[in-house]
Amino acid sequence: MAQVIVVGGGLAGLSAAHTLLERGANVLLLDKQGFMGGNSTKATSGINGAGTEAQRELGIPDSPKIFFDDTKKSARELARDDLIRVLTGRSGDAVDWLQTKFSLDLSKVSRLGGHSQPRTHRGDAQFPGMNPERVRILKKARVSKLLKDESGAVVGVEYQHSGKTETAYGPVILATGGYAADFTENSLLKKYRPEYWNLPTTNGEHCTGDGQKIAIAVGANAIDLEKVQVHPTGLVDPKEPDAKVKFLAAEALRGVGGLLLDSTGKRFVDELQHRDYVTGKIWENGKYPIRLVLNGPASKEIEWHCKHYVGRGLMKRFESGEALAKEFGLAPEVLKKTFEDYNQSVRTKKDPFGKKFFQGEWKFDDIFNVAIMTPVLHYTMGGLEIDAESRVIDKSGKPIPGLFAAGEVAGGVHGANRLGGSSLLGCVVFGRVSGDSAAAYLLQTTSAAVQKAGGRLGALVGQLSTPSPTPATAPTSAPAAAPGKAASGEYTAAEVAKHNKKDDIWVIIDGQVLDVTSFLPDHPGGEKAILLYAGRDATEEFNMLHDPKVIPRYAPDAVIGKVKA
Repeated sequence: MAQVIVVGGGLAGLSAAHTLLERGANVLLLDKQGFMGGNSTKATSGINGAGTEAQRELGIPDSPKIFFDDTKKSARELARDDLIRVLTGRSGDAVDWLQTKFSLDLSKVSRLGGHSQPRTHRGDAQFPGMNPERVRILKKARVSKLLKDESGAVVGVEYQHSGKTETAYGPVILATGGYAADFTENSLLKKYRPEYWNLPTTNGEHCTGDGQKIAIAVGANAIDLEKVQVHPTGLVDPKEPDAKVKFLAAEALRGVGGLLLDSTGKRFVDELQHRDYVTGKIWENGKYPIRLVLNGPASKEIEWHCKHYVGRGLMKRFESGEALAKEFGLAPEVLKKTFEDYNQSVRTKKDPFGKKFFQGEWKFDDIFNVAIMTPVLHYTMGGLEIDAESRVIDKSGKPIPGLFAAGEVAGGVHGANRLGGSSLLGCVVFGRVSGDSAAAYLLQTTSAAVQKAGGRLGALVGQLSTPSPTPATAPTSAPAAAPGKAASGEYTAAEVAKHNKKDDIWVIIDGQVLDVTSFLPDHPGGEKAILLYAGRDATEEFNMLHDPKVIPRYAPDAVIGKVKA
Protein backbone atom coordinates (compact mmCIF):
# COMPACT_ATOMS: atom_id res chain seq x y z
CA MET A 1 0.00 0.00 0.00
CA ALA A 2 1.17 3.55 -0.71
CA GLN A 3 2.38 5.73 2.15
CA VAL A 4 1.59 9.08 3.69
CA ILE A 5 4.51 11.16 4.94
CA VAL A 6 4.02 12.82 8.33
CA VAL A 7 6.56 15.54 9.09
CA GLY A 8 6.85 16.12 12.84
CA GLY A 9 6.59 13.73 15.77
CA GLY A 10 4.68 15.81 18.30
CA LEU A 11 1.09 15.14 19.34
CA ALA A 12 -0.37 16.39 16.04
CA GLY A 13 1.95 14.20 13.97
CA LEU A 14 1.45 11.17 16.18
CA SER A 15 -2.35 11.60 16.14
CA ALA A 16 -2.25 11.86 12.35
CA ALA A 17 0.00 8.80 12.06
CA HIS A 18 -2.23 6.71 14.31
CA THR A 19 -5.34 7.73 12.38
CA LEU A 20 -3.64 6.79 9.11
CA LEU A 21 -2.74 3.38 10.51
CA GLU A 22 -6.36 2.91 11.57
CA ARG A 23 -7.37 3.69 7.98
CA GLY A 24 -4.95 1.09 6.60
CA ALA A 25 -2.26 3.40 5.23
CA ASN A 26 1.49 2.98 5.57
CA VAL A 27 3.18 5.87 7.35
CA LEU A 28 6.65 7.39 7.14
CA LEU A 29 7.16 9.73 10.08
CA LEU A 30 10.09 12.16 9.88
CA ASP A 31 11.28 14.30 12.79
CA LYS A 32 14.37 16.47 12.92
CA GLN A 33 14.85 15.84 16.64
CA GLY A 34 16.33 12.74 18.24
CA PHE A 35 13.16 12.05 20.22
CA MET A 36 9.44 12.10 19.59
CA GLY A 37 7.05 14.44 21.38
CA GLY A 38 7.94 17.97 20.34
CA ASN A 39 6.52 20.78 22.44
CA SER A 40 3.58 18.56 23.38
CA THR A 41 5.74 16.94 26.07
CA LYS A 42 5.94 20.31 27.82
CA ALA A 43 2.18 20.88 28.01
CA THR A 44 1.10 19.94 31.53
CA SER A 45 -2.09 21.93 32.13
CA GLY A 46 -4.11 19.41 30.14
CA ILE A 47 -6.37 19.13 27.12
CA ASN A 48 -9.77 20.74 26.64
CA GLY A 49 -12.90 18.77 25.91
CA ALA A 50 -16.60 19.63 26.07
CA GLY A 51 -19.26 17.01 26.77
CA THR A 52 -16.79 14.36 27.90
CA GLU A 53 -17.51 11.33 30.04
CA ALA A 54 -15.34 12.82 32.81
CA GLN A 55 -17.40 16.03 32.79
CA ARG A 56 -20.64 14.08 32.94
CA GLU A 57 -19.41 12.11 35.94
CA LEU A 58 -18.48 15.36 37.70
CA GLY A 59 -21.79 17.03 36.84
CA ILE A 60 -20.19 19.80 34.76
CA PRO A 61 -22.84 21.35 32.46
CA ASP A 62 -20.59 21.92 29.46
CA SER A 63 -21.28 21.48 25.76
CA PRO A 64 -19.55 22.05 22.40
CA LYS A 65 -21.77 25.12 21.93
CA ILE A 66 -20.56 26.73 25.17
CA PHE A 67 -16.97 25.86 24.27
CA PHE A 68 -17.48 27.32 20.78
CA ASP A 69 -18.67 30.60 22.30
CA ASP A 70 -15.70 30.78 24.69
CA THR A 71 -13.23 30.06 21.88
CA LYS A 72 -14.81 32.57 19.51
CA LYS A 73 -14.66 35.22 22.21
CA SER A 74 -10.96 34.50 22.73
CA ALA A 75 -10.27 34.51 18.96
CA ARG A 76 -11.90 37.93 18.66
CA GLU A 77 -11.79 39.59 15.22
CA LEU A 78 -9.84 36.69 13.67
CA ALA A 79 -12.34 33.98 14.59
CA ARG A 80 -12.81 31.32 11.91
CA ASP A 81 -16.18 29.74 12.68
CA ASP A 82 -15.52 26.73 10.44
CA LEU A 83 -12.29 25.80 12.22
CA ILE A 84 -13.59 26.62 15.69
CA ARG A 85 -16.60 24.41 15.00
CA VAL A 86 -14.31 21.49 14.17
CA LEU A 87 -12.07 22.16 17.18
CA THR A 88 -14.85 22.41 19.75
CA GLY A 89 -17.34 20.04 18.14
CA ARG A 90 -14.83 17.19 18.09
CA SER A 91 -13.20 18.04 21.42
CA GLY A 92 -15.20 15.63 23.56
CA ASP A 93 -14.55 12.80 21.15
CA ALA A 94 -10.84 13.66 21.12
CA VAL A 95 -10.54 13.36 24.90
CA ASP A 96 -12.60 10.17 24.99
CA TRP A 97 -10.44 8.77 22.14
CA LEU A 98 -7.26 9.36 24.15
CA GLN A 99 -8.79 7.67 27.17
CA THR A 100 -10.21 4.62 25.43
CA LYS A 101 -7.59 4.08 22.71
CA PHE A 102 -4.52 4.67 24.86
CA SER A 103 -5.90 4.04 28.38
CA LEU A 104 -4.94 7.54 29.54
CA ASP A 105 -6.27 8.85 32.83
CA LEU A 106 -7.79 12.27 32.10
CA SER A 107 -10.26 12.28 34.97
CA LYS A 108 -9.15 15.53 36.63
CA VAL A 109 -11.00 18.51 35.16
CA SER A 110 -10.18 22.15 35.91
CA ARG A 111 -11.05 25.61 34.66
CA LEU A 112 -8.32 27.68 32.99
CA GLY A 113 -8.37 31.34 32.01
CA GLY A 114 -11.07 32.38 29.55
CA HIS A 115 -13.22 29.28 30.06
CA SER A 116 -16.76 29.58 31.39
CA GLN A 117 -16.78 25.91 32.46
CA PRO A 118 -14.17 23.48 33.83
CA ARG A 119 -13.12 21.52 30.73
CA THR A 120 -9.34 21.10 30.85
CA HIS A 121 -8.62 17.42 31.46
CA ARG A 122 -5.46 16.04 33.00
CA GLY A 123 -4.42 12.99 34.99
CA ASP A 124 -1.55 11.55 36.99
CA ALA A 125 0.05 9.52 34.18
CA GLN A 126 3.78 9.72 33.60
CA PHE A 127 5.59 9.89 30.28
CA PRO A 128 5.31 6.30 28.99
CA GLY A 129 7.95 6.42 26.28
CA MET A 130 7.28 5.70 22.61
CA ASN A 131 5.52 2.75 21.00
CA PRO A 132 6.55 2.97 17.35
CA GLU A 133 4.93 -0.22 16.10
CA ARG A 134 3.52 -0.49 12.55
CA VAL A 135 5.04 2.78 11.36
CA ARG A 136 8.45 3.67 9.94
CA ILE A 137 10.05 6.41 12.03
CA LEU A 138 13.15 8.36 11.09
CA LYS A 139 14.53 10.67 13.75
CA LYS A 140 17.14 13.35 13.09
CA ALA A 141 15.61 13.66 9.61
CA ARG A 142 15.22 17.33 8.65
CA VAL A 143 12.75 17.97 5.83
CA SER A 144 14.03 20.82 3.67
CA LYS A 145 11.75 20.82 0.63
CA LEU A 146 8.31 19.78 -0.57
CA LEU A 147 8.21 18.07 -3.97
CA LYS A 148 5.48 18.93 -6.50
CA ASP A 149 4.54 17.47 -9.87
CA GLU A 150 3.63 19.45 -12.98
CA SER A 151 -0.03 19.58 -11.93
CA GLY A 152 0.88 21.42 -8.72
CA ALA A 153 0.20 18.50 -6.36
CA VAL A 154 2.60 17.78 -3.51
CA VAL A 155 4.04 14.31 -4.13
CA GLY A 156 6.77 13.98 -1.53
CA VAL A 157 9.61 15.54 0.43
CA GLU A 158 13.35 16.01 0.35
CA TYR A 159 15.10 15.51 3.67
CA GLN A 160 18.55 15.20 5.23
CA HIS A 161 19.37 12.13 7.29
CA SER A 162 22.72 10.71 8.40
CA GLY A 163 24.60 13.21 6.27
CA LYS A 164 22.73 12.35 3.07
CA THR A 165 19.95 14.04 1.11
CA GLU A 166 17.06 11.64 0.56
CA THR A 167 13.63 11.79 -1.07
CA ALA A 168 10.38 10.13 -0.10
CA TYR A 169 7.12 10.07 -2.03
CA GLY A 170 3.51 10.32 -0.96
CA PRO A 171 0.97 12.88 0.29
CA VAL A 172 2.38 15.02 3.10
CA ILE A 173 0.99 16.05 6.49
CA LEU A 174 2.95 18.91 8.05
CA ALA A 175 2.93 18.80 11.86
CA THR A 176 6.14 20.70 12.52
CA GLY A 177 4.97 23.11 15.21
CA GLY A 178 5.30 26.87 15.46
CA TYR A 179 8.04 29.49 15.37
CA ALA A 180 8.20 30.81 18.94
CA ALA A 181 11.88 29.80 19.09
CA ASP A 182 12.68 30.99 15.58
CA PHE A 183 15.88 32.93 16.16
CA THR A 184 17.29 31.89 12.77
CA GLU A 185 18.52 34.22 10.02
CA ASN A 186 15.21 34.03 8.12
CA SER A 187 13.14 34.16 11.31
CA LEU A 188 9.39 34.53 10.96
CA LEU A 189 9.33 35.88 14.49
CA LYS A 190 11.81 38.64 13.70
CA LYS A 191 9.99 39.51 10.47
CA TYR A 192 6.48 39.75 11.90
CA ARG A 193 7.01 40.58 15.61
CA PRO A 194 10.47 42.15 15.95
CA GLU A 195 9.52 43.67 19.30
CA TYR A 196 9.28 40.13 20.73
CA TRP A 197 12.70 39.08 19.42
CA ASN A 198 14.48 39.53 22.76
CA LEU A 199 11.86 37.85 24.92
CA PRO A 200 12.61 34.44 26.45
CA THR A 201 10.71 31.43 25.12
CA THR A 202 9.25 28.23 26.52
CA ASN A 203 9.64 26.46 23.18
CA GLY A 204 12.20 23.85 22.25
CA GLU A 205 14.97 24.83 19.84
CA HIS A 206 13.22 22.86 17.08
CA CYS A 207 10.37 25.41 16.85
CA THR A 208 11.82 27.43 13.99
CA GLY A 209 8.92 27.54 11.54
CA ASP A 210 10.34 24.92 9.17
CA GLY A 211 6.95 23.65 8.00
CA GLN A 212 5.62 27.13 7.34
CA LYS A 213 8.70 28.09 5.34
CA ILE A 214 8.84 25.03 3.05
CA ALA A 215 5.09 25.25 2.39
CA ILE A 216 5.21 28.97 1.62
CA ALA A 217 8.03 28.17 -0.82
CA VAL A 218 5.64 26.01 -2.90
CA GLY A 219 2.78 28.51 -2.90
CA ALA A 220 0.96 27.92 0.38
CA ASN A 221 -0.82 30.88 1.93
CA ALA A 222 0.17 31.91 5.45
CA ILE A 223 -2.14 33.88 7.72
CA ASP A 224 -1.93 35.81 11.00
CA LEU A 225 1.85 35.40 11.30
CA GLU A 226 1.98 38.45 13.53
CA LYS A 227 -0.24 36.75 16.11
CA VAL A 228 2.23 35.45 18.68
CA GLN A 229 1.10 34.52 22.18
CA VAL A 230 3.21 35.81 25.05
CA HIS A 231 2.33 33.69 28.08
CA PRO A 232 2.26 35.62 31.36
CA THR A 233 3.90 33.01 33.57
CA GLY A 234 7.34 31.80 32.59
CA LEU A 235 9.40 30.56 35.53
CA VAL A 236 12.49 32.62 36.35
CA ASP A 237 15.38 30.45 37.50
CA PRO A 238 17.16 32.40 40.30
CA LYS A 239 20.44 30.79 39.19
CA GLU A 240 19.94 31.84 35.53
CA PRO A 241 17.49 34.77 35.52
CA ASP A 242 18.46 35.79 31.98
CA ALA A 243 18.18 32.33 30.40
CA LYS A 244 16.66 32.52 26.91
CA VAL A 245 14.65 29.32 27.34
CA LYS A 246 12.43 29.06 30.39
CA PHE A 247 10.10 26.50 31.87
CA LEU A 248 6.42 27.36 31.79
CA ALA A 249 4.41 27.76 34.96
CA ALA A 250 1.40 25.81 33.73
CA GLU A 251 -1.85 27.74 33.65
CA ALA A 252 -3.28 25.01 35.83
CA LEU A 253 -1.44 26.62 38.76
CA ARG A 254 -3.68 29.66 38.42
CA GLY A 255 -6.64 27.46 37.61
CA VAL A 256 -6.47 25.83 41.04
CA GLY A 257 -6.36 29.22 42.76
CA GLY A 258 -2.84 30.63 42.48
CA LEU A 259 -2.53 34.41 42.85
CA LEU A 260 -0.24 36.82 41.01
CA LEU A 261 1.30 39.39 43.35
CA ASP A 262 3.62 42.26 42.45
CA SER A 263 6.64 43.49 44.42
CA THR A 264 4.35 45.37 46.82
CA GLY A 265 2.52 42.15 47.69
CA LYS A 266 -0.69 43.21 45.96
CA ARG A 267 -2.87 41.68 43.28
CA PHE A 268 -3.23 43.63 40.03
CA VAL A 269 -5.19 41.38 37.64
CA ASP A 270 -7.83 38.68 37.27
CA GLU A 271 -5.52 35.66 37.19
CA LEU A 272 -7.98 33.72 35.01
CA GLN A 273 -8.35 36.26 32.23
CA HIS A 274 -7.11 35.55 28.70
CA ARG A 275 -3.36 35.09 28.49
CA ASP A 276 -2.66 38.19 26.42
CA TYR A 277 -4.69 40.28 28.87
CA VAL A 278 -2.76 39.01 31.91
CA THR A 279 0.55 39.57 30.12
CA GLY A 280 -0.50 43.11 29.24
CA LYS A 281 -1.38 43.84 32.86
CA ILE A 282 2.01 42.56 34.03
CA TRP A 283 3.75 44.97 31.67
CA GLU A 284 1.37 47.80 32.55
CA ASN A 285 1.80 47.26 36.29
CA GLY A 286 5.58 47.17 36.04
CA LYS A 287 6.21 46.42 39.72
CA TYR A 288 8.71 43.58 39.48
CA PRO A 289 9.34 40.90 40.45
CA ILE A 290 5.96 39.33 39.86
CA ARG A 291 5.37 36.21 41.95
CA LEU A 292 2.87 33.40 41.59
CA VAL A 293 1.76 32.25 45.03
CA LEU A 294 -0.12 29.03 45.81
CA ASN A 295 -1.62 28.37 49.23
CA GLY A 296 -1.95 24.95 50.88
CA PRO A 297 -5.13 23.76 49.14
CA ALA A 298 -3.91 24.91 45.72
CA SER A 299 -0.52 23.28 46.29
CA LYS A 300 -2.16 20.01 47.22
CA GLU A 301 -4.45 20.10 44.19
CA ILE A 302 -1.49 20.46 41.87
CA GLU A 303 1.11 18.72 44.02
CA TRP A 304 2.97 17.11 41.10
CA HIS A 305 3.76 20.47 39.50
CA CYS A 306 4.89 22.02 42.79
CA LYS A 307 7.25 19.15 43.61
CA HIS A 308 8.62 19.25 40.09
CA TYR A 309 9.29 23.00 40.14
CA VAL A 310 10.71 22.95 43.67
CA GLY A 311 12.98 20.06 42.68
CA ARG A 312 14.34 22.11 39.79
CA GLY A 313 14.96 25.11 42.01
CA LEU A 314 12.32 27.16 40.19
CA MET A 315 9.87 27.37 43.08
CA LYS A 316 10.24 27.76 46.84
CA ARG A 317 8.10 26.32 49.61
CA PHE A 318 7.40 28.30 52.77
CA GLU A 319 5.87 26.93 55.95
CA SER A 320 4.16 30.12 57.13
CA GLY A 321 2.84 33.48 56.09
CA GLU A 322 5.64 35.17 58.03
CA ALA A 323 8.25 33.29 55.99
CA LEU A 324 6.42 34.24 52.81
CA ALA A 325 6.38 37.92 53.80
CA LYS A 326 10.13 37.75 54.49
CA GLU A 327 10.67 36.39 50.95
CA PHE A 328 8.81 39.44 49.61
CA GLY A 329 10.75 41.76 51.90
CA LEU A 330 7.47 43.04 53.31
CA ALA A 331 5.83 43.34 56.71
CA PRO A 332 3.45 40.42 57.41
CA GLU A 333 0.57 42.88 57.70
CA VAL A 334 0.87 43.71 54.00
CA LEU A 335 0.21 40.14 52.85
CA LYS A 336 -2.46 39.70 55.52
CA LYS A 337 -4.28 42.67 54.01
CA THR A 338 -3.93 41.22 50.49
CA PHE A 339 -5.42 37.91 51.64
CA GLU A 340 -8.22 39.65 53.57
CA ASP A 341 -9.15 41.72 50.52
CA TYR A 342 -9.17 38.61 48.35
CA ASN A 343 -11.31 36.71 50.86
CA GLN A 344 -13.83 39.54 50.73
CA SER A 345 -14.00 39.06 46.96
CA VAL A 346 -14.51 35.32 47.48
CA ARG A 347 -17.39 35.93 49.87
CA THR A 348 -19.13 38.64 47.86
CA LYS A 349 -18.19 37.36 44.37
CA LYS A 350 -17.24 40.96 43.60
CA ASP A 351 -13.58 41.38 42.69
CA PRO A 352 -11.96 44.75 41.89
CA PHE A 353 -10.12 43.06 39.01
CA GLY A 354 -13.18 41.29 37.62
CA LYS A 355 -12.43 37.74 38.74
CA LYS A 356 -15.51 35.51 38.59
CA PHE A 357 -14.28 32.07 39.64
CA PHE A 358 -12.72 31.41 43.04
CA GLN A 359 -11.24 28.39 44.84
CA GLY A 360 -11.87 29.39 48.44
CA GLU A 361 -10.51 31.77 51.06
CA TRP A 362 -6.86 32.15 52.01
CA LYS A 363 -5.28 31.80 55.47
CA PHE A 364 -2.10 33.51 56.56
CA ASP A 365 -1.24 30.52 58.73
CA ASP A 366 -0.64 28.10 55.86
CA ILE A 367 2.06 26.64 53.63
CA PHE A 368 2.87 28.40 50.37
CA ASN A 369 4.66 27.59 47.12
CA VAL A 370 6.08 30.64 45.35
CA ALA A 371 7.88 31.34 42.08
CA ILE A 372 9.02 34.46 40.21
CA MET A 373 7.26 34.96 36.86
CA THR A 374 8.08 36.69 33.59
CA PRO A 375 6.18 36.87 30.27
CA VAL A 376 7.52 34.39 27.70
CA LEU A 377 7.04 33.55 24.03
CA HIS A 378 4.83 30.51 24.07
CA TYR A 379 2.63 29.90 21.02
CA THR A 380 2.15 31.15 17.48
CA MET A 381 -1.47 31.44 16.35
CA GLY A 382 -0.39 32.25 12.80
CA GLY A 383 0.65 29.66 10.26
CA LEU A 384 -0.46 27.91 7.11
CA GLU A 385 -4.03 28.55 6.05
CA ILE A 386 -6.11 25.36 6.18
CA ASP A 387 -9.74 24.47 5.62
CA ALA A 388 -11.98 22.34 7.84
CA GLU A 389 -10.46 19.20 6.27
CA SER A 390 -6.91 20.25 7.20
CA ARG A 391 -6.02 20.85 3.55
CA VAL A 392 -3.41 23.57 3.05
CA ILE A 393 -4.72 26.50 1.00
CA ASP A 394 -2.72 28.26 -1.70
CA LYS A 395 -2.60 31.99 -2.43
CA SER A 396 -5.57 31.74 -4.80
CA GLY A 397 -7.75 30.25 -2.07
CA LYS A 398 -7.69 26.67 -3.36
CA PRO A 399 -6.45 23.53 -1.56
CA ILE A 400 -3.00 22.30 -2.60
CA PRO A 401 -3.50 18.64 -3.59
CA GLY A 402 -1.52 16.26 -1.41
CA LEU A 403 -0.64 18.75 1.34
CA PHE A 404 -2.23 18.84 4.79
CA ALA A 405 -1.35 20.54 8.09
CA ALA A 406 -2.19 19.99 11.76
CA GLY A 407 -1.18 21.48 15.08
CA GLU A 408 0.69 24.73 15.58
CA VAL A 409 2.00 24.83 12.00
CA ALA A 410 -1.56 25.65 10.91
CA GLY A 411 -2.90 29.17 11.34
CA GLY A 412 -6.39 30.48 11.98
CA VAL A 413 -7.61 27.80 14.39
CA HIS A 414 -7.33 29.98 17.51
CA GLY A 415 -7.69 33.43 15.97
CA ALA A 416 -6.02 36.28 17.85
CA ASN A 417 -5.47 34.38 21.12
CA ARG A 418 -5.38 30.72 22.16
CA LEU A 419 -7.19 29.43 25.22
CA GLY A 420 -5.20 27.33 27.67
CA GLY A 421 -5.73 23.62 27.06
CA SER A 422 -6.57 24.07 23.37
CA SER A 423 -3.06 23.49 22.03
CA LEU A 424 -3.11 19.75 22.74
CA LEU A 425 -6.74 19.68 21.64
CA GLY A 426 -5.89 21.25 18.29
CA CYS A 427 -3.13 18.69 17.83
CA VAL A 428 -5.44 15.73 18.45
CA VAL A 429 -8.48 17.05 16.57
CA PHE A 430 -6.70 18.32 13.47
CA GLY A 431 -4.16 15.52 13.63
CA ARG A 432 -7.04 13.09 13.27
CA VAL A 433 -8.77 15.24 10.65
CA SER A 434 -5.58 15.47 8.58
CA GLY A 435 -5.09 11.72 8.89
CA ASP A 436 -8.60 11.07 7.63
CA SER A 437 -8.21 13.56 4.78
CA ALA A 438 -4.79 12.28 3.72
CA ALA A 439 -6.00 8.66 3.81
CA ALA A 440 -8.98 9.57 1.60
CA TYR A 441 -6.70 11.49 -0.77
CA LEU A 442 -4.28 8.56 -0.93
CA LEU A 443 -7.08 6.15 -1.80
CA GLN A 444 -8.43 8.52 -4.44
CA THR A 445 -5.07 9.14 -6.13
CA THR A 446 -3.99 5.52 -5.92
CA SER A 447 -7.24 4.38 -7.54
CA ALA A 448 -6.80 6.96 -10.30
CA ALA A 449 -3.23 5.86 -10.85
CA VAL A 450 -4.17 2.21 -11.14
CA GLN A 451 -6.57 3.13 -13.94
CA LYS A 452 -3.66 4.70 -15.83
CA ALA A 453 -1.56 1.56 -15.97
CA GLY A 454 1.74 2.11 -17.72
CA GLY A 455 1.58 5.87 -17.24
CA ARG A 456 3.86 8.03 -15.11
CA LEU A 457 1.46 8.07 -12.20
CA GLY A 458 1.19 4.31 -12.36
CA ALA A 459 4.96 4.07 -12.03
CA LEU A 460 4.84 6.49 -9.12
CA VAL A 461 2.23 4.39 -7.32
CA GLY A 462 4.41 1.35 -7.85
CA GLN A 463 7.23 3.20 -6.18
CA LEU A 464 5.02 4.29 -3.29
CA SER A 465 3.61 0.80 -2.84
CA THR A 466 7.00 -0.73 -2.12
CA PRO A 467 6.92 -1.96 1.48
CA SER A 468 8.95 0.12 3.88
CA PRO A 469 12.39 -1.51 4.09
CA THR A 470 13.05 -0.26 7.58
CA PRO A 471 10.73 -1.41 10.37
CA ALA A 472 10.01 0.79 13.32
CA THR A 473 12.70 0.62 15.94
CA ALA A 474 13.42 1.99 19.36
CA PRO A 475 15.18 5.36 19.40
CA THR A 476 18.54 5.28 17.63
CA SER A 477 19.71 7.88 20.08
CA ALA A 478 19.50 5.58 23.09
CA PRO A 479 22.63 6.15 25.14
CA ALA A 480 25.35 3.55 25.19
CA ALA A 481 27.45 2.50 28.13
CA ALA A 482 30.90 4.00 28.30
CA PRO A 483 33.61 1.77 26.82
CA GLY A 484 35.12 -0.71 29.19
CA LYS A 485 32.44 -0.45 31.86
CA ALA A 486 30.45 -3.59 32.50
CA ALA A 487 26.77 -3.28 33.24
CA SER A 488 27.38 -5.34 36.37
CA GLY A 489 29.77 -2.82 37.91
CA GLU A 490 29.31 -1.32 41.36
CA TYR A 491 29.98 2.32 42.15
CA THR A 492 29.78 4.40 45.27
CA ALA A 493 27.80 7.62 45.33
CA ALA A 494 31.12 9.44 45.64
CA GLU A 495 32.37 7.82 42.42
CA VAL A 496 29.18 8.78 40.60
CA ALA A 497 29.52 12.35 41.85
CA LYS A 498 32.79 12.75 39.93
CA HIS A 499 30.94 12.35 36.61
CA ASN A 500 29.13 15.67 36.66
CA LYS A 501 30.24 17.44 33.49
CA LYS A 502 28.47 17.91 30.18
CA ASP A 503 30.85 15.52 28.44
CA ASP A 504 30.75 12.94 31.23
CA ILE A 505 27.44 12.53 33.04
CA TRP A 506 26.35 9.73 35.32
CA VAL A 507 23.16 9.64 37.37
CA ILE A 508 21.59 7.27 39.87
CA ILE A 509 18.03 6.05 39.29
CA ASP A 510 16.41 3.46 41.54
CA GLY A 511 19.78 2.16 42.68
CA GLN A 512 21.14 1.82 39.15
CA VAL A 513 24.02 3.86 37.76
CA LEU A 514 23.47 5.25 34.27
CA ASP A 515 25.94 6.90 31.90
CA VAL A 516 23.71 9.36 30.01
CA THR A 517 26.44 11.38 28.30
CA SER A 518 25.51 10.46 24.74
CA PHE A 519 21.80 10.91 25.46
CA LEU A 520 22.17 14.50 26.66
CA PRO A 521 21.60 16.31 23.32
CA ASP A 522 18.51 14.22 22.55
CA HIS A 523 16.64 14.49 25.83
CA PRO A 524 13.17 15.86 24.99
CA GLY A 525 13.16 17.98 28.14
CA GLY A 526 16.41 19.66 27.15
CA GLU A 527 19.98 19.24 28.39
CA LYS A 528 19.33 21.26 31.53
CA ALA A 529 16.87 18.64 32.81
CA ILE A 530 19.73 16.12 33.02
CA LEU A 531 22.56 18.50 33.91
CA LEU A 532 20.65 19.49 37.03
CA TYR A 533 21.17 15.96 38.36
CA ALA A 534 24.66 15.27 36.99
CA GLY A 535 26.55 13.06 39.42
CA ARG A 536 23.53 12.84 41.72
CA ASP A 537 20.62 10.60 42.61
CA ALA A 538 17.76 11.55 40.26
CA THR A 539 15.35 8.85 41.41
CA GLU A 540 12.61 11.05 42.83
CA GLU A 541 12.55 13.46 39.90
CA PHE A 542 12.75 10.68 37.30
CA ASN A 543 9.93 8.63 38.82
CA MET A 544 7.78 11.74 39.11
CA LEU A 545 7.88 12.11 35.32
CA HIS A 546 8.52 8.70 33.78
CA ASP A 547 7.08 5.24 33.63
CA PRO A 548 9.57 2.77 35.18
CA LYS A 549 9.69 0.79 31.91
CA VAL A 550 11.31 3.66 30.01
CA ILE A 551 14.91 2.70 30.87
CA PRO A 552 14.75 -1.07 30.15
CA ARG A 553 12.71 -0.46 27.02
CA TYR A 554 14.56 2.43 25.41
CA ALA A 555 17.93 2.87 27.09
CA PRO A 556 19.08 -0.46 28.55
CA ASP A 557 22.68 0.16 27.43
CA ALA A 558 22.85 3.29 29.55
CA VAL A 559 22.87 1.14 32.69
CA ILE A 560 26.52 0.55 33.62
CA GLY A 561 26.01 -0.91 37.09
CA LYS A 562 24.48 -0.33 40.47
CA VAL A 563 25.17 1.69 43.58
CA LYS A 564 27.51 -0.05 45.99
CA ALA A 565 25.88 -0.60 49.34
